[in-house]
Amino acid sequence: MKQRNEEADADECMLRLSMDAKATVKVGPFARGGKSRVPTKAADHDFEAAATVTPVGIFLPASDELFLYGITSKVTSDCLVDRLIDWWETVKERFPLITTLVINLDNGPESHSRRTQFMQRLVEFAQRYQLTIRLTYYPPYHSKYNPIERCWGILEQHWNGALLDSLDAVIQYASTMTWKGNHPLVSHRGQTHQASHAGSRSSASALTSPGQVVRGHCLSPACYPG
Repeated sequence: MKQRNEEADADECMLRLSMDAKATVKVGPFARGGKSRVPTKAADHDFEAAATVTPVGIFLPASDELFLYGITSKVTSDCLVDRLIDWWETVKERFPLITTLVINLDNGPESHSRRTQFMQRLVEFAQRYQLTIRLTYYPPYHSKYNPIERCWGILEQHWNGALLDSLDAVIQYASTMTWKGNHPLVSHRGQTHQASHAGSRSSASALTSPGQVVRGHCLSPACYPG
C-alpha cells in the first residue's frame, strides 16, 4: 500500500484521494461529551432525533484538502459514487493532466470490491470522464491507517461539546474545523439513494477482478492487502 501511494503521489498524471463515511450523527439537543467555551444545555431525557447526518469525506493527502458532504439519507454504493462525481466536477479543471485516480478505501460494505453496484458505478464514472480508477484497499481492521481517518478525529474533537441541534449547526461546525490550517469545503446532500444489493460473487468477479488492469478509460482496480 505504501509503495502504491508513493508512486501515485510522485506521478503527475495520477491523483490520490482517500474516501470514507464517518459514523452517523444524531441531530438534536443531545449531550456529546467534550467541553465548550459557550454554555450549552443538552436534553436530560430520551427522545427521537430530529434527523441524522452522515459525513462522507474525500481527502487529498498531497495537498491536505478535505471535501465533506452531509448526507441525510442512507449511505449506499450509489451515494458514494455520486459524491465522487460531485467532487470531480468541482476540481477537474484544476487537474488537466490527471488520467488516473488512486482511491484509498477501507473494506466497508458499500465500497467493497465485491459490491457489484459500487464497481458498476465506478466503471460508468471512469468511462464518462475518460479516467482510469485504481482502488487500493486497507486490510481488515487496518482502516485507521486510511488518511481520512485522521480528519475524522479532528472533526470529532472540533464539535465535541457543541449542540448539534439542527442540520445547519452540523454543517456550520463541519465547515469551521481546520486540517493543517485549511477549512474543508462542505456541502449538504439529502437525496434518497436506494440501498443496493451485493449481488453474487461471480457477477462481481466478471465485472472486475482484484488486480485486473483494463486498458483505456475503464476501471483498473488494484487491491493491495499490505
